[in-house]
Amino acid sequence: MARIVLGLGSSHGPMLSIAPEYWPDRVLADRANPRHFYNGKIYTFDQMTELRHGENLGQQASPEVRRERHARCQQAIAKLGDVYLKNPPGIAVIVGNDQMEVFTKEHIPALAIFWGDYVEGIPRTQEFLDKLPPGIARAELDRTPAVCTQYPCVPELGRHLIHTATAEGFDLAQLTRLPEGEIGSHAVPHAFGFIYRRVLRDRVPPQTPILVNTFYPPNQPTASRCYQFGKMLARAVAAWPMDETVMFIASGGLSHFVVNEEFDHKVLDAMLAGDGAGLTSLPENMFESGTSEIKNWIVVAGAMAGAGLKMTLVDYVPCYRSEAGTGSGMGFAYWS
Repeated sequence: MARIVLGLGSSHGPMLSIAPEYWPDRVLADRANPRHFYNGKIYTFDQMTELRHGENLGQQASPEVRRERHARCQQAIAKLGDVYLKNPPGIAVIVGNDQMEVFTKEHIPALAIFWGDYVEGIPRTQEFLDKLPPGIARAELDRTPAVCTQYPCVPELGRHLIHTATAEGFDLAQLTRLPEGEIGSHAVPHAFGFIYRRVLRDRVPPQTPILVNTFYPPNQPTASRCYQFGKMLARAVAAWPMDETVMFIASGGLSHFVVNEEFDHKVLDAMLAGDGAGLTSLPENMFESGTSEIKNWIVVAGAMAGAGLKMTLVDYVPCYRSEAGTGSGMGFAYWS
């Protein structure tokens, strides 16, 4: 029978992939964004600056602090890679989200499992890079390979997970080839590409990608549903009649595009304690915008609870890029 032997969790934001001196480039987009989510409410950039004036976040976004926190993130990513390569499992189940890379606003499933033969990493054209927001193009080498690459998948496991999910009352989409989303490419989303390139160091085992709609209303699964979905996935893997070792990987989060350290610590503390009730009782209005990617972690936390694995926090690094608190709360952990 298949056995879950490892879990990994990693943020994947572009600030991990660009030198800290370029982090302020993203502030141009922050200032132009009229909708910054923080503690369940919406603010402008100037309102966020006023609201968090007493936290001295400008100092936390200083060049010295940016360099120190960027270095900590790189060390944490390297640690996850070391944990993986010490005893690599035979198969990966990777949980990420899509941001109109393969889906479109007309078609967005709440949950989807890929069971085709492979997914593709496709290099970005210069024309594509030129259209990206400030500071994003520099991150693309950490998300896409230098040449077209086919990443093998495990159709038998994907099909088994779909059958089990359906039998247990989860209605989900099935994919055997990634469609072309809003950006016009059927390349694997960046949530997966970052894991392939940085965490797994381009040594990607056969895999089953799972996509969770964390971003787009009105059909995002709740935190509770994500946790139960993860527990179902653990039962399904344990019932798969193949002698295989399996790892689960969560990609994304934690809080962004505004850093919320208090909320991030609530999430991480609950995962460290194996507190499923604590995770699933978090208010849904906290999972907005980029912070919603925490639900990818909640799926994996459910799977790890089902497998009886315990979490080790490698590091949590709040990466600020402005006095308004914009940036990302970067989290790195493993379950064993």
